[in-house]
Amino acid sequence: MHRMSRRGFLVGTGGTLLATHRAWAQLGVGGRDTFDLVIKGGQVLDPSQNLRARRDIGIRNAKVVALDADIPVARAAQVLDAEGKLVTAGLVDLHAHVFPGGSSVGLPADELVPFTATTTYVDAGDAGASTFSAFKHLVVGQTRSRVFAFLHISKVGLTPFPVGEMRDIDFAQVDLAAKVVAENQDVVLGVKVRESKPVVGDNGLEPLRRALAAAELSGTQARVMCHIGDAPGELSALLDLLRPGDILTHAYSGAGNNIVQNGKLLPAALDAMKRGVLIDVGHGGGSFDFDVAEAAMQQGLLPSTISSDIHAYSGNSPSMPYLPWVMSKFLALGLPLEQVVALATVHPGRLIGRVDKLGTLQVGAPADVSIFELVEGRVEFEDTAKKKRTGKQFLKPVQTVRAGRAFGRPYSAPFMSP
Repeated sequence: MHRMSRRGFLVGTGGTLLATHRAWAQLGVGGRDTFDLVIKGGQVLDPSQNLRARRDIGIRNAKVVALDADIPVARAAQVLDAEGKLVTAGLVDLHAHVFPGGSSVGLPADELVPFTATTTYVDAGDAGASTFSAFKHLVVGQTRSRVFAFLHISKVGLTPFPVGEMRDIDFAQVDLAAKVVAENQDVVLGVKVRESKPVVGDNGLEPLRRALAAAELSGTQARVMCHIGDAPGELSALLDLLRPGDILTHAYSGAGNNIVQNGKLLPAALDAMKRGVLIDVGHGGGSFDFDVAEAAMQQGLLPSTISSDIHAYSGNSPSMPYLPWVMSKFLALGLPLEQVVALATVHPGRLIGRVDKLGTLQVGAPADVSIFELVEGRVEFEDTAKKKRTGKQFLKPVQTVRAGRAFGRPYSAPFMSP
């Protein structure tokens, strides 16, 4: 039986610097027929192009510039050997927590890369209006990984965790949140709110109403990402408030009041999806139940995006919500590999809407690449209710490339963050 270990997640890169007589190519003087990096011999899977075939990827100046059957190694300053590996666009995690030191749950994005093969993280509300400046300058500005964010409707973000940040409704300042969203559209995708009983106390759906008001007042096309767990009151009333383009995260949570009750999907959940509400997984350490997911999907509520909700607590939980492992659970639930990859690359990339061709390997796309071993054999998964499922394969990260630079050795010269 295969069982992914955290220490065993990172496999040798296979990357080798070529002979010094081609070192000029690293200095950017090789011309348009040379590449900074060639990822060679992998099985490239890019749902945006309906492509699954052996291809070499040529990268220059942080962009994909060639996707060919064979690129001669003599044209490359650096080569990563991907023979026998699965190669995808860099994973895009729509729900993560990457504000270390600024929230009670945040982790350093770049340190997660060996375990997650993720090149783009969306921070799901670690920062509120009072802490966002620190997040933007100390995290976004100093991280190799690409980072976007949802601003928490609570001005203090997730600083109080595990105390519910919405027990005091005065923290939900609509005008202030709207201002921060409007002034930071390069980073901020919208407003985050957590709607579960321990978080909101007696405030019910008021935090969600204020998040929606802030998104509207910002004058942008800001989305609201709404977390559900053991939701307060009538869950259908919460679902009915969500607008087209808003995101329901932890959609398959089995924590109390959830979208599947007595084996039946709430009609309001399906109605929400049909009017354009996006269904996000947000696995986390307590928000993914195999039975809920299976029942919901069988009754038509398929995920729009697969995300991890990785943070300092969930990452140490037995369910191990690292994004490739979460993706592998959906393979075990019967989704085809092409669909699973799309739900963690091109779909969230389009949803972000800030970077052209994000989540793809099309020519002109950002040179963000994830390389995996698709391990075949019996594998056991666990959900956040400690229920087990057996699968036949899982995705094991091998190497991650961000903006044409491979994480880990060997370094390109000159080395710099993208």
